[in-house]
Amino acid sequence: MTQNETQSKLKVIPLGGLHEIGKNTCIFEYEDEIILVDAGLGFPSEEMHGVNIVLPDMTYLRENSHKIKGMIVTHGHEDHIGGLPYHLKQFDIPIIYAPRLATALLRDKLAEVGLAERTILETVSPRQTVRLGRYFSVEYIRNTHSMADSFTVAITTPIGVIIHTGDFKIDHTPVDKEYFDLQKLSEYGEKGVLCLLSDSTNSEVPGFTPSEFSVYPHLDRVFAQAPGRLMLTTFASSVHRINLVLQLAEKHNRKVVVVGRSMLNVIAHARNLGYIKCPDSIFEPIKALKSLPDEKILILTTGSQGEPLAGMTRIAKGMHPQIRIQQGDTIIFSANPIPGNTIAVVNIIDQLMMQGANVVYGRDKGIHVSGHGAQEDQKLMLALTKPKFFMPVHGEHRMLVKHSQTAQSLGVPQDNIVIVRNGDIVGLSQDSIEVIGQVPSGIELVDQAGIVQEHVMQDRRQLADDGVVTIAATVSGEGKLITQPEIHLRGVVTSVERSLLNQLIIRSIERTLTEKWEEYSQSSNPEAQLLQLREEIETNLQRLIKRELQSQPLVIFLLQTAVTESSTSSRVYRRRRPTASIAS
Repeated sequence: MTQNETQSKLKVIPLGGLHEIGKNTCIFEYEDEIILVDAGLGFPSEEMHGVNIVLPDMTYLRENSHKIKGMIVTHGHEDHIGGLPYHLKQFDIPIIYAPRLATALLRDKLAEVGLAERTILETVSPRQTVRLGRYFSVEYIRNTHSMADSFTVAITTPIGVIIHTGDFKIDHTPVDKEYFDLQKLSEYGEKGVLCLLSDSTNSEVPGFTPSEFSVYPHLDRVFAQAPGRLMLTTFASSVHRINLVLQLAEKHNRKVVVVGRSMLNVIAHARNLGYIKCPDSIFEPIKALKSLPDEKILILTTGSQGEPLAGMTRIAKGMHPQIRIQQGDTIIFSANPIPGNTIAVVNIIDQLMMQGANVVYGRDKGIHVSGHGAQEDQKLMLALTKPKFFMPVHGEHRMLVKHSQTAQSLGVPQDNIVIVRNGDIVGLSQDSIEVIGQVPSGIELVDQAGIVQEHVMQDRRQLADDGVVTIAATVSGEGKLITQPEIHLRGVVTSVERSLLNQLIIRSIERTLTEKWEEYSQSSNPEAQLLQLREEIETNLQRLIKRELQSQPLVIFLLQTAVTESSTSSRVYRRRRPTASIAS
């Protein structure tokens, strides 16, 4: 395919959200212009030691930042907006259009990291159309989801209209009375939709997803039966759920103590914008817990996914400074575990039960409903929009496949459907849809200090799997060990006697020094020769330790020479990656 042929195509490039849950990020590119739809984050798996969040690889956007005309935000969940503070440090996004609640949350995020001036944040309303560059105009269409102020978007391009559903379910009794604008969707369907990109999260689930309001009577029953303190954990961003919980707290005459910064933040913004309505008097500070009767208390907290630093996790582990579990507490988990979080959640539930709490959890209790449409919701979306082409998004591979089968059952030809991976370039014209290339599509790992490079993750995995051996040696000007090396093993399992291992390590160092020191001392380029010497010592030690321990711990080798009076330094020696430096 020639460059001229690809230039006339609209390129749709998902960077996250495919073959996974989270990191939802999608590029729309036409000729020399790019717009983004959402910029989410994901959460680390168990082997990502020390990592706080996971981002898509944004190499393509960094390299093409001059093409970016702006960004469209569908709603304020973290898996749709959480990556923005990190991305804005690397490239500019001239303007970001977002719903009111998402805008409020983004303003806080950007101000907190000193990026408030890096972009323009514009608030949009239902049925508002915004223009980005020469080629893109976007209309915001109200939808219903687990978070308030959520939208589907209709993107008008030179080749036709693309509907991106964002996250959605079709809720006929929404808590905030903001109904799905099915009429506007139908209008686009009648005019002609070239391609539909649709949320696939619940594509394996038959029927319709129940209304958010359906949890109210089930929670009401638990509130009525709880003899002592109530604690409830849910997603901080589940504004509709929180609104219902606060209504129930008022009904049952319980004061609400909010625990968790993100929960406090979302409630404050949602109240200011009118999505949560309750009197100020219902809230109490955490210090009031000591003076309130147990039967008058509701603690609303984060931690429904077992996050290590969240409120419920700290309470369960006895680490919260002001809240301890006591006999008679009723604790409600009003959320289902995200794939990958199940073990963490059940461990927290076990810990709470062992301390005497009555924990209410599970799909059969009716205390949680999904924010994503099931098969009948997805069919209605397809029936209303009547797309020529279809691209399932936001889901793991089996979900994408099932969603494509649903589309085929409604008459979309199989040849008009693409199932793609993150990084695939989907070329879309008025007559065809196909994968025409790829862009970098890995992940970027972030801890509290910043981006975690792959070699750092390798070291962390190695430390976790096999431990670490540190060896510190001092060498005289004649190439002799001045004292016995200091050798320490941490997290290393070995059947070898320590004294024998120490002797083997010392002999290995002495043997290499004997063989190579003369070359170093007589070299016209002692620094280069010293580099070669240390690499040989490192390689020999790694082989020795691997052979003797039958494992591959991280080897940290520190060498100080007495050749000069310059300051000394050390370097970590890593297996399979010969790096190091020694100072003389």
